[in-house]
Amino acid sequence: MQWLDYDTENCSIQRTLEIVGEKWSLLILREAFNGVRRFDAIRSHLGASEAMISARLNSLITSGILVATPYKEPGHRTRNEYRLTPKGLDLYPIIISLLRWGDRYEADPAGPPILIKHRDCGEQVSTVVQCALGHVLDSPRESQVSPGPGAKLRGSVH
Repeated sequence: MQWLDYDTENCSIQRTLEIVGEKWSLLILREAFNGVRRFDAIRSHLGASEAMISARLNSLITSGILVATPYKEPGHRTRNEYRLTPKGLDLYPIIISLLRWGDRYEADPAGPPILIKHRDCGEQVSTVVQCALGHVLDSPRESQVSPGPGAKLRGSVH
């Protein structure tokens, strides 16, 4: 496969970034994975404007990554909690990968600000790239790209 021969308009990475490739979207997902589900808590913890958080939450809901679940505290109006859907939970390895990359290259000199450990054994969580047979790939050089069923040659009619 010659990469430059193929159109990237149908790229899964590009489509994913259209949904979660904005800083505030990823930070809202970080909050959701850490159990922060209510608008005011998300906004307060992130320090972003109400409009920004509202727009990002709506986008994540529309994309099926979060679902708004109503709740009502006594004496207050009904509000929403924002919970990860199965589609949202599938983003967990991406969040862990971003965290590990940041820990390696951008962490405070004192070290990582948080540690994520396996609840059962206490060891740190990481992501692994492996093939369907379980072979771990330590480098991109150990993989090869080939056209999938959705691939289109550049200049072809869509």
